[in-house]
Amino acid sequence: MIRIVIAALVVAATLASPQAAAQAWIGLLKNTPAERFQEDDLQMFLEHARKALNEAPDNQPVSWENPKTRARGDVTVMRSFEYKGLPCKELRVRNEAQGRKGDNTFNLCNADGKWRLLSSSQLKSKK
Repeated sequence: MIRIVIAALVVAATLASPQAAAQAWIGLLKNTPAERFQEDDLQMFLEHARKALNEAPDNQPVSWENPKTRARGDVTVMRSFEYKGLPCKELRVRNEAQGRKGDNTFNLCNADGKWRLLSSSQLKSKK
């Protein structure tokens, strides 16, 4: 469940403004550090997730921290690859808020300018 929630949040980061993403995904944040994010924490996270996916080189963490709430995290493109002709990235997401920590890895592919989650079963069948 946590993997799906964070993946949805990452995908939302590329699809919408921080305010719209926060509204769209607020119900899916249960049992993750993001559940404890304040609105400005979520905006910072979404901004940095977008930056990691769209600008950061592989293995270069894009870190964020809100000094007001002490929520923090980083998003790292672990590797870039191709799947069925689409540019893809393995993304590591680490967040911390109010004593809760999360560390997950996801595979996302860019189709028509939008990042979409790639399941483990899809990756296994790519050969």
